[in-house]
Amino acid sequence: MSTTEDRTSTGAPAGVRLREATPADGESIALLVRELAEHERAPQAATATGDDFARTLREGGGIGCLLAEVDGPAGVEVAGMALWYTTFSTWQGRRGMWLEDLYVRPQHRRRGIARAFFGRLGELCAQRGHGRLEWWVLDWNTPAQEFYRTLGARPEEEWTLWRLDGEGLAALAPRGPATGS
Repeated sequence: MSTTEDRTSTGAPAGVRLREATPADGESIALLVRELAEHERAPQAATATGDDFARTLREGGGIGCLLAEVDGPAGVEVAGMALWYTTFSTWQGRRGMWLEDLYVRPQHRRRGIARAFFGRLGELCAQRGHGRLEWWVLDWNTPAQEFYRTLGARPEEEWTLWRLDGEGLAALAPRGPATGS
């Protein structure tokens, strides 16, 4: 979209509606996550189910998801999602937002949906007093990196991601009653 006249009052492109996901959207979110995992060349990594997302959204706790919807031949179709959670910066002494996944289905790309997601996430950050919005991007995904730069984002190249999961994480769990000092 090239002009502001082509956008709705919410910042979404004409014909696109952004809304907050509810627990009833769990299956749609799980499907989008599996599609994203395929795109990121790791389909086996996406093990979450619709029930997992429904439960998580029901529980709350600083987790949210925006869905983009469009009218399709068979009715309303989910075109993409932005799933986020609240973080905290000790340096800023403020909460922030971590964008865990942003995905727009291939047939709906280049319509301004991703930019609309970022616009809405920016609004949420401002409303909540968050000090930052952060996310990962794969090294090989240069089109995404170029798009993020158009938003004014920059890579944090001095930081290296570390992860502990699976057996390594389980090995940290105490084996008996906790002892305090």
